[in-house]
Amino acid sequence: MRWTKSLILTKKETPEGAEIPSHIFMIRSGLISQVMAGVYAYLPLGLRALRKAEGIVREEMNRAEAVELLMSAISPQSLWEETHRVEAFGNVLMKFAISRGNRTVPLVLCPTHEEPITDLISRAISSYRQMPITLYQIQTKFRNEERPRFGVMRTSEFLMKDAYSFDTCVEGLNESYRKMYEAYHRIFNRCCLNFLPVEAESGPIGGDASHEFMILSENGEDNIVVCPTCRYAANTEKAEVGSFEPTMPSTEEPAALEKVMTPGTSSIEAVCKFLQCPPEKMLKTLIFEADGKPIVVVVRGDHDANENKIRRFLNAEKVELASEEVIRRVTGAPVGFAGPVGLKENVPVYADFQVRTVVNGITGANSAGEEAHLTGVQPGRDFEPVAYADLRNAVAGDPCPRCSGTLQMQKALEVGHVFKLGTKYTEALQARFLDGDETLQPIIMGCYGIGIARILAGLIENSYDEKGILWPVSLAPYEVCLVPMRVQDDATMAATEKLYEELTAAGVDVLIDDRDARAGVKFNDVDLIGFPLRVVIGPKGLANGEVEVKWRWDENVTMLPLEQAGKVMGEWIAAERTTGERYRRVVKGENDE
Repeated sequence: MRWTKSLILTKKETPEGAEIPSHIFMIRSGLISQVMAGVYAYLPLGLRALRKAEGIVREEMNRAEAVELLMSAISPQSLWEETHRVEAFGNVLMKFAISRGNRTVPLVLCPTHEEPITDLISRAISSYRQMPITLYQIQTKFRNEERPRFGVMRTSEFLMKDAYSFDTCVEGLNESYRKMYEAYHRIFNRCCLNFLPVEAESGPIGGDASHEFMILSENGEDNIVVCPTCRYAANTEKAEVGSFEPTMPSTEEPAALEKVMTPGTSSIEAVCKFLQCPPEKMLKTLIFEADGKPIVVVVRGDHDANENKIRRFLNAEKVELASEEVIRRVTGAPVGFAGPVGLKENVPVYADFQVRTVVNGITGANSAGEEAHLTGVQPGRDFEPVAYADLRNAVAGDPCPRCSGTLQMQKALEVGHVFKLGTKYTEALQARFLDGDETLQPIIMGCYGIGIARILAGLIENSYDEKGILWPVSLAPYEVCLVPMRVQDDATMAATEKLYEELTAAGVDVLIDDRDARAGVKFNDVDLIGFPLRVVIGPKGLANGEVEVKWRWDENVTMLPLEQAGKVMGEWIAAERTTGERYRRVVKGENDE
């Protein structure tokens, strides 16, 4: 391909509204063009990179024995009503209706495909002999993002690989999950991503395992906890907290319980300011309903309760904050002034492990018609929880649950997710099979997603310099860019064409920058786009029978004999495409071991 025959739109200035490196460089290098908020067109260079990522995903899915199909982007709304996800998605679900004859047909643009694929399987599979099977597609998805941002990170239209496994038993699901988990490692390694699989929350019917594949990035939308000692990692919804033992017992003497009027202080921050106390002295008391029954949860004031941990600890189907009416009934106090001491109803009280270390705590007074708090509260003396458990979000500095290390908080962005769905969708949509005893059983599902565009954006977030993008060969739009210095010179162009033909014959993706422009303009654009290998064909080099070769991430150039250059570079690219060794060593800082 020649530069002048393609549509390559580079920009010198940072685009308005672009805040993070991937958004800035994807627009400046001509990979994407904004259509509207949250919607982008992929220009030729961007599409080539997108197809490279898609190709890696497809190869590894096929290697894992998944079978590709292509489902429709449009689905009848009735399927989503059967699984109650019309309400669950809310405005994110793009709904519309069409007229057919004298009737109106409600439809949705699929944000994911659990419902359509399960509906298909309910009609296609009837016997245990037809399973296990894993089906996947690479398809456009649609979600009405009310706050699209960060370029292609969060958009209303995006390309996704979604796969679904179907098994007869939990053991089969575990094996399907393992295959996908390992395939994801291969995919993201081939893409040279700085990724980390983290334990994630799978929901009340999502099985006992879920992992998000995160790219570590300062501009990530998610917080994850990581132990640098043993590499334990989890998102904040799932992260466990290790055993917390104070390094030194408190020398503070327990005080008597005392009620203090605290008008206008319904928040932790307001109480701390009013009473001049640190938030770790507060005993935050929350009223939840677990499967419709009220419970009380107490955490320290500087911590946040974790509803998923509470649900798992209680083995409940659903846990949600109680209504104001229930809170007043249980505590007798205005909202914001609840405490575990003197509850008006006999409901179970559960406390986070670190609550038991609090001496002379402060909590709501449960005083009817009064805005008041209690001071000098002693867990075990003034109230006795039914149980202590890990019921809060982990924070930086917490002990690791797997080793003696200390947890750190890091920013990350999600690029993939694997989780066990169980029978949530198959029961709702009547996807059943006859087992060996001729008994109908619900099919057991797993779900596995990858955001294709997020592979590109996530890579760029960690792989750029002041000049532009640093692509690994595996994802680069073109692997080699030939830069003739004098496009009007016959000898220069003849040498360029010879190299182009040799490299193309060797299977290398090559672009010729045949613009009649200054060397500085060409070099700036080539570095901005980030082609891995730049080859300069100039009169000085040709006089010595040589061409100048430079890897994008290296400072030094190499002079290669023109007669051998095509063969040598073809071998370099073939090796780098497979291993990414040069890129990893320089850009990712990996050694040769």
